[in-house]
Amino acid sequence: MPANLSFDELTAGVADGTFDTVLTCIVDMQGRLMGKRFHAAHFINGAHEETHGCDYLLATDMEMYTVPGYAATSWEKGYGDYVHRPDLSTLRKVPWLPGTAMVMCDVLDHHGHDEVPHSPRAVLKKQVARAAAIGFTPMMATELEFFIFEHGFDALRDRGYSNLQPLGRFNADYALQLTSKEEELMRAIRNGLYGAGVPVENSKGEAEAGQEEINIRYSDALDTADMHAIVKMACKDIANAQGRAVTFMARYADGRAGSSSHIHQSLTRDGVPAFYDASGEHGMSATMKSYLAGLLAHAEATTVFLAPYVNSYKRFTDRLFAPTNAVWSMDNRTAGFRVCGADTKGVRAECRIGGADLNPHLALAAQVAAGLDGVERGLELEPETSGDLYAAEGVREVPRTLRAAVEALDGSAMLRAAMGDDVIDHYVRAARWEVEANDRAVTDWDVMRGFERA
Repeated sequence: MPANLSFDELTAGVADGTFDTVLTCIVDMQGRLMGKRFHAAHFINGAHEETHGCDYLLATDMEMYTVPGYAATSWEKGYGDYVHRPDLSTLRKVPWLPGTAMVMCDVLDHHGHDEVPHSPRAVLKKQVARAAAIGFTPMMATELEFFIFEHGFDALRDRGYSNLQPLGRFNADYALQLTSKEEELMRAIRNGLYGAGVPVENSKGEAEAGQEEINIRYSDALDTADMHAIVKMACKDIANAQGRAVTFMARYADGRAGSSSHIHQSLTRDGVPAFYDASGEHGMSATMKSYLAGLLAHAEATTVFLAPYVNSYKRFTDRLFAPTNAVWSMDNRTAGFRVCGADTKGVRAECRIGGADLNPHLALAAQVAAGLDGVERGLELEPETSGDLYAAEGVREVPRTLRAAVEALDGSAMLRAAMGDDVIDHYVRAARWEVEANDRAVTDWDVMRGFERA
């Protein structure tokens, strides 16, 4: 679904007072939207062509710390500017912010000539172009889960995120009456996003107390990733306005299930589903089988892009619906890769490994890269694994730690060829910094375990 505001409509809206602010948004390494708030008149008078931002926006950690060790930028290089070039095809209204529109931006070098290769949008666009070169369009959707809390962000931070109370008190998965207490917020989120041109299909209670899921219509890969980033910002903005907080942490507490971001994916050729073959087993075409084989072959190497933080790996727990084994199965929620829509034109692969903390542009790019490698090499799909896959033995596992996952990424010849050595080295450094930061940290667990008894 295209964004819902043209430049001419924005110009007219500025003239009649409908719009006074435009957000220019790049996607940072963590999948967050960064940029500037322009007076709308200045945006239409010139800033719609380009603006600028510090290059450290693609070289900081979650807390915006200037991480050492990046080749692209550093204190020695002076932390200069990148160009942020608005993609005017992504202009949209922001109904939850009065008088506001927003636009996604591509990140270019200081002279505005070439896209910065490690910028998340560029990483995904490169894989989309690669698919187009062999006649395919990647089509994708993400299912995004999160928790809602009774109190707002500031209140929770001020008390050190202790005694976190979800808005729901017990599992309300699919329960309409039980999730009504969350509906004031969820209705505002659904309607706000739909008004922004994000085609929300539905929301539902998820399988943990206070947990919700929101689903957006299947679309092309870049549109899906852009919308995913917008959804996260909208959920936080709207929750904050209502005095609530939400979290997209992969797992926020012991004894609680984690939050996922399942990725549904397929290819089309000239608008026709390329994964469907009525004569194939389960309706799966040879193209789909090879694509899925590529996902499996590179499952370990792509995990950093699905689970980018130390906390991400705490979600991979037996029988809490986060997979521990990277195998495929038909309509089986215990598998890392589930085949959905069997024997229909909607047959597709669902990657269930990713958490809600993933960067959508990087995650989708890695999935497309792996799948296309399978197609290009005509990989043969391994036999299906069925049953309770948490109990499966001798099968390919999801890496258990970020430390293990980053080693697989660093050593992936496929991803280095698909994305470029500079890009992989950049995100390897990011992952290793997370490991280093965690290794230095003294946690509540350390203190509770050892303060008196050590």
